[in-house]
Amino acid sequence: MVHKRAAIILAAGKSSRMNSSLSKVLHCVGGQSMLAWSASLARAANVSRAICVVGSDNDDVKEAAKNLGLDIAIQQQQLGTANAVMAAEEILGDFSGNIVVLYADTPLIQIETLEKVFTSLENKSSAVVLGFDTSEPNSYGRLITEGDRLTAIVEAKEASPDQLSISLCNSGIIAFSSEEIHETLKKINNDNIKGEYYLTDMIKIMSEEGKVSTFVMAPQHEVLGVNSRKDLALAEKSFQALMRNNAMEAGVTLRDPSSVYFSYDTIIERDADIAANVVFGLDVKISTGAIIYPFCDIEGSFISEGSKVGPFARLRRGSVLGKNTKVGNFVETKNVQINEGTKVNHLSYIGDAEIGENCNIGAGTITCNYDGYKKYKTIIGKNVFVGTNSSLVAPIKIGDQAFLGSGGVITDDVPSGSLALARAKQVIKIDWAHRFREAQIKRKKSN
Repeated sequence: MVHKRAAIILAAGKSSRMNSSLSKVLHCVGGQSMLAWSASLARAANVSRAICVVGSDNDDVKEAAKNLGLDIAIQQQQLGTANAVMAAEEILGDFSGNIVVLYADTPLIQIETLEKVFTSLENKSSAVVLGFDTSEPNSYGRLITEGDRLTAIVEAKEASPDQLSISLCNSGIIAFSSEEIHETLKKINNDNIKGEYYLTDMIKIMSEEGKVSTFVMAPQHEVLGVNSRKDLALAEKSFQALMRNNAMEAGVTLRDPSSVYFSYDTIIERDADIAANVVFGLDVKISTGAIIYPFCDIEGSFISEGSKVGPFARLRRGSVLGKNTKVGNFVETKNVQINEGTKVNHLSYIGDAEIGENCNIGAGTITCNYDGYKKYKTIIGKNVFVGTNSSLVAPIKIGDQAFLGSGGVITDDVPSGSLALARAKQVIKIDWAHRFREAQIKRKKSN
């Protein structure tokens, strides 16, 4: 039998330890907010309802949740995790199926892990908790088990010394049927040290009623919760390690893996070669056989098969490199189409431009695309040679097979096959330098 699924994403925390004006769950890991990670996980699990529980004063989280297509439930007072789930009951309405509770500050859970939770729940368990084993359990709640059965979850502050010695810990992720959320939540009380309503108390209540709960194990790095800047750095480190490993297993060469930084949506095809100290921002795709040399910063770009970038290149959003192109050292591109075989080897800014096949763009070339109010486009045809230190003042069109002499400020369209020269005529004054120096020496002596 196929059960419908819903997700409740808890995002009402106060985030005080982050010491930030931005709500904790909107801080990013791998270029994506932690809230967006949870929303993506819920979508990957094919939930029919996804509800985000936010605090009444978390306006930035409300707006972000709305933009992510999540339903929004308000937790008026922060009275614990069970109270937060209760806030979502009205929106759940008559939903019938299986529900998972996710935490918006736990961004790295993989869909394969979550599917194990749902599978276990569908195998006649009343509730399933995602657990992990750690040598440093610290403040995590402990899972109390009898064989494969889970009988209780004890918060660290409530645990006995024997219970604190348990290394099997609670990630906070729990799944149960819609029937249980209505029946069991109302039985939870706040008779504990913090005076809060713990969602984890569901397990003990159901166990005492003879219902079977169980647990599924996850790697510790997947369930890392973020409560501080230090935790955020650890989550980023874990994410980067995962992406680097995935890339190398997929046939990508990383010359110095620890110095290559990915975004959540980075795509690199097999046999691409990535050197040290490379940063991939959002929306980057690197095709097979491409080479990225050291110290490149790339975002919003598509790099085709066999192309070479860097070292020390910056590709900004909208940069599209055709096959076997070259964007070399100290070149910056933005909103540009560079077609097959073209080379921009060094010291250039190419923005708002379209460059045809097999062109050579000389060192120091600038496309002057902005007049202080509006951006304009430079169009360069095929087989064009642009001399060094050229300024192309847009809007402008350079025809196929044209030559632009070095040092030119090109302001008018250049027809195909033409030579364009736009620099002052060189003047030579014989012996002027000797006379100048002699005059300076005499002036110095007289003073």
